[in-house]
Amino acid sequence: MEIQASTYTLDEALSIIGFGKFQGYALAYAGLGSIAEAMEIMLLSFIGTAVASDWNLSSDQESMITSIVFSGMLIGAYSWGVVSDNYGRKKAFLGLCTVTAVAGLLSSFSQDYVSLVIARWLVGIGLGGGHLFSTWFLEFVPTPNRGTWMVIFSTFWTVGTILESGLAWIIMPRLGWRVLLALSSIPAFTLLALYSLTPETPRFLIMKGRIDEAHAILEKIAHLNQTILPSGQLVPDHIEDSSLSEDTHLLTTRKKTDPGFIKHLSLNSVLISPKFIRTTILLWFVYFGNTFTYYGVVLLTTELSSGQNRCTGMDRLHSRPKMDTSLYFDVFVSSLAEFPGLVISAIILDRVGRKHSMAIMLTVGLFLLLPLAWQQSQNLTMTLLFCARMFVSATFTVACIYTPEVYPTNVRSTGVGVATAIGRVGGMICPLVAITLVSNCHQTAAIFMFEAVIVLLGICVVLLPFETMGKELSDM
Repeated sequence: MEIQASTYTLDEALSIIGFGKFQGYALAYAGLGSIAEAMEIMLLSFIGTAVASDWNLSSDQESMITSIVFSGMLIGAYSWGVVSDNYGRKKAFLGLCTVTAVAGLLSSFSQDYVSLVIARWLVGIGLGGGHLFSTWFLEFVPTPNRGTWMVIFSTFWTVGTILESGLAWIIMPRLGWRVLLALSSIPAFTLLALYSLTPETPRFLIMKGRIDEAHAILEKIAHLNQTILPSGQLVPDHIEDSSLSEDTHLLTTRKKTDPGFIKHLSLNSVLISPKFIRTTILLWFVYFGNTFTYYGVVLLTTELSSGQNRCTGMDRLHSRPKMDTSLYFDVFVSSLAEFPGLVISAIILDRVGRKHSMAIMLTVGLFLLLPLAWQQSQNLTMTLLFCARMFVSATFTVACIYTPEVYPTNVRSTGVGVATAIGRVGGMICPLVAITLVSNCHQTAAIFMFEAVIVLLGICVVLLPFETMGKELSDM
C-alpha cells in the first residue's frame, strides 16, 4: 500500500491537473496545424481548373495536380509517424512544417506544369504528417470527456476548409491561383514561428524512460493550470484493456520496474494479439474508405455544380469560366456542413461509443448520396451534398479520434501514420473517379461506386473488435 500511495501514473496526473490554460494553448497550436493541412488540401478544389485553363492542360493532367499531393501524403504519413515515435512529436513537427511551408510557397512560383507537380508533391509529403497534431494534443488531454475535446479539435479542420473557400472566393477571380497558393502557406510558416514554444509530450518521454523530463513538463502544465501535481513518483501507466493478450500483460511488471525498457518495444510487441492485427487491418480499410468518400463528396460539389447542366443537354460551356464565383459559393456553403456534423459527433461520441457513432453516420450518409445517382435539380443536388458531407466528415472525425486511442504510445504515431497512408491511396484514386466519371457524364456510375465504398466501410467499422470510449491511453 505504501508503494501504491507514493506513485502516480500520467493519466492520474492529467486527471488531477485537468483541462486548463495549457491545454487551451496546445489546442490552439495543434488546431493551427489542422487549419494549415485543411487549407492546403482544400485549395485543390480550385487551382486544378484555373491551372488547366492557363496552361491548356488535359483532364488527366488536371487530375494529377490533386493525385500527386496524395501520393506525397502517402509517403509522409508513414515517414513522419516513424520520426515521431522514434525521435519525438516535436522534432517531427519541425520537419513537416518546414517542408509544407517552403514547398507551398515555392509552388506559387512554378513556371511550368512539371515544377508545379513536383512542388505540390513535396507539399503532400509535409501534409502527410498532419495526423501528428491530433496525436500530440490527444496525449495532453485527460481521459474524462476526451472524445468531446477531440471533436472540438476537429473543428479546426472545418475552419481551415471554410477559410480556404472564402479566400479562394476573394482571391481567385481577382489575383489568380498563384496568390492563393502563397497565402495558403502562411499557417505553416506560423507553426514554425511558434515551434520553440511547443513542449514534447510527457507520454512520449515516459515511453523513452525520460521520467524526470516528463515530470518537469507536468509541473509546468500544473503551474499554468493553477493546480498541483500529486505527491510521489511518476510511473508509467498500467494496461487496462483486458482484450489484449496475456503475453502483453506479462510485460507490465518489467515496464513498471524498468521504465527504460519501454523504448525497446516495437510494433511487433503490439501485434502479439490476433485481435490487434485484425484491428490494424480493419483500420486500413476504414481510412481508405473514409478518405475516398470524404474527398469524393468535396470533389462532387465542384464537378456537379459546374458540369450538371451540360450533361442534361443544356447549352453551356464545357467548363465553368474561371471568373464565375458561383463555384466558390457552392464549395464555401458545402464546407459549412462540417460544423453541424461535428456537433452531432460531440453529442453522441461519448454516449454511444466510437463504433456505433461511425455506423450511424455512415448509414445516414449512404441514403443521402443515393438520389444523386440520377440527375436532380441544382438546388436539390447541393442540398444532398451538403447533408452528405455533414455525416461523412463526422464519420472521418470519429475515425481520427478512435485510431490514436487504440494504439499505445510507443507506436501510436506510426500506427496512425500507416492507416493514414493507406487512406491517402483512396485520396489518390478519388479524383480520377469524381473528375473523370462525372466530367464524362457518368454520374450514376460514380455515385454507385461511392455507395459501394460506404457499405464496405460500414462492415469494417462493425467488425472492429475494440471500443475505446472512456478508456485510458496505454503506453505499450
